[in-house]
This record gives sequence, structure tokens and C-alpha cells, in this order.
Amino acid sequence: MSVLVKKAFLLLAFGGAASLSDVGPFVKRILGKRPVADEFIKKAEDRYRLIGGISPLVGITKDQAQAIRGALARQGLTYMPYVGMRFSEPFIKDTVRDMKNHGIERAAAVIMSPFTSPAATGGYVKDIEDALAECGGMAIDFIEGWHVDRLFIEAVLRRIKHGLKSLPQNDLEKTTVIFSFHSLPVDALRGDPYEDKIRRSVQEIVKSLDIDYKIAYQSKGGGGMPWLGPDAGAVIAGAADEGRKAVLVVPLGFTSDHVETLYDIDIVLKEIAEARGLMFKRTPSFNASEDFISLLSGLIKSKLA
Repeated sequence: MSVLVKKAFLLLAFGGAASLSDVGPFVKRILGKRPVADEFIKKAEDRYRLIGGISPLVGITKDQAQAIRGALARQGLTYMPYVGMRFSEPFIKDTVRDMKNHGIERAAAVIMSPFTSPAATGGYVKDIEDALAECGGMAIDFIEGWHVDRLFIEAVLRRIKHGLKSLPQNDLEKTTVIFSFHSLPVDALRGDPYEDKIRRSVQEIVKSLDIDYKIAYQSKGGGGMPWLGPDAGAVIAGAADEGRKAVLVVPLGFTSDHVETLYDIDIVLKEIAEARGLMFKRTPSFNASEDFISLLSGLIKSKLA
């Protein structure tokens, strides 16, 4: 790679196990110094087995980076793409070191979640700060606020409208649209803007729709502490109790497919819905779709201009 390239962009994501044998080490990295029971790892392996034995998240993020690179190149911009994961290879610290070695002086960083906050995504910021403290000599600026960007809202609307069209016409008036997000411990959210950002984004989306909708949370962790709710499974059950006929789940808190969409939604939430006699639909994740790449490339271009 030419050292003449001074600007870059960096996509940051959670990471995922690359195989069934990698599930245990991956889970242990997430939990840090906390003890991990064999039964807990076995359950995680079972989830991975049901989605094909591997998380597609790392591969999807790399595809997104290359697609953004191409979109920028078509505009005459040569920004080098990088990908960093919190809990799997390529680790953030290793990627930042590579960027430094490649002569990068400035980069735009995108946490691949629209809803950034200290509680939700503060770990990414700390990882970047720690990496820069080791190698120095480079500026990395985070891109935030795209949870209300016009292109983001329009992309979500397209997926919702398409999902509603896939339902029988006589079920539309009795369909509940469920916007789903990752749950977090309640104590960690005191004074944190996570919920406010979610509410504002949903308000922007639904103001042009005539729908029954709910905000729900999924994929909560263990422990005895309270987690942010209402739980998505309980919201689906409540929709059945209200006489609804169908639910359309919009995984608004997740931009790429991984365990939380492919297992927690497509398997667990679907089973809950169908057990209560509801038709179940989910809007597709953004992944490397053209409209999502257009959004991200525009944000990166603006940040590095």
C-alpha cells in the first residue's frame, strides 16, 4: 500500500466467532475476567450451530468497507478502508497499528450502530483511545448522529413499506410493527442518551406511516440486575393478546446480520409469534445494501473533506 495515502475510514463492530470451536474463546473475551460456566458456552455454541456455525458479522463488515471504498473511488476519493472488531479478529488495536504503519494520518471512524452512547458503544471509543495512546501520530474522528439522518430514515421506511406489502391485505390493519434494539442494564443508562436517540429516530420514521408500532428490546444479558425493556418477546405476546394478526419486526438497533438477528429474532421471536398464532415478518438488515453504503460513504466524505 502506498504511504502517500494519508486518509482512511474505519468501520467498528462487535465481532463474532469464526467457527464453533471459536465460540468459547469469543465468549470469554466478551466476559473478561468473569468466570464462564461450560453450560453457558454450550448454549452459545448451540445458537451458532443453528445459524450455520459462524457469525457473518466480520465478513459483512469487510464487504461494507470495500463497497464504501468503491463508492468513494467513483467520486474521485481515495480513502483506504479498515475494519476493527472489539472481541474478534481483526482486533481494533491491531487495525489501528496497521493504519499507523501504512502512513495514515487521519481517519473517520464509524461504529456500526446508529445509536451511539457511552453505555451502548463507549467501549469502542476507549479501545480507539487506548490504541492511539500506544502508537500515536494519527487523528481518528467518530461519525455520530446518523440515527436521524434523512438517508437513514428513508432506508428504514423503504424496508418497512416492503415488509408491509408482503403481508396479506386483510392483515395490514391488525399488524404491529416492532422496532427492536439491544437491551442494556438499567443502571448503566442513568443520564445516558441511548433511549432518547431511539425514541427520536422512531418518531422520525413513523411520522409518515399510519401504523400500530411498539419499541422493544432484545438479547439482554444475564445477572440479577434489571435490563431495559419491554422485552421483544413479551411485546409480541401482547400483540396476540390484543387480537393482532401479524407482527413486522424491524431490527433498527442492528445494521448487519449476526447472532442477534439470525437467532434472537429469526428463530426465538419467530417461534414466540407463531406459537401465539401470529404471522411473523422481519425487515432485512442493511448489510452491504446500496442505500446503506450511500449513507455511510456520504458521512465519511463529509467528515474527511
